[in-house]
Amino acid sequence: MISVSTEMANKAVELLKSKKAKDIKLLDIHELTTISDYFVIAAGSSTTQVQAMSDELEEKMALAGYEMHHKEGFRNGRWILLDYGNIVVHLFHDEERQFYNLERLWVDAKTVLVDNE
Repeated sequence: MISVSTEMANKAVELLKSKKAKDIKLLDIHELTTISDYFVIAAGSSTTQVQAMSDELEEKMALAGYEMHHKEGFRNGRWILLDYGNIVVHLFHDEERQFYNLERLWVDAKTVLVDNE
C-alpha cells in the first residue's frame, strides 16, 4: 500500500515534469529526520520558470487536497521552498541548485528513481 507521503511526492514530481523542471530528485528522508518524509528537489533555468513551477504546484496540489503549510522565497525566485508537512519541495534556479547541492547535504537519504524525461 502506498503511503499518503509517497502519493504527495509522486504528484509533486509529475507536476514538476509538466512544467519542464530539470534534474528532479526525490529523496526519502523519513529514516533520517522527523521534519518530513520526502524532499522533492528540482531546478529551473530562470526565476520565471521557478516561480511558474511553484504556482503550478500550489494550485494543483490544493486541487488534489494537499494543504501547503508554508512557502518561502517566491518573490526572489532563486530558491522556493514549499512545505507540505509530509513532503518539502525545493525549487531552485540552476545556479543556486549547484551552489547549495542539497543532495550532498542529505547524502544518507535514499534516492527514489525519477524518470526525468
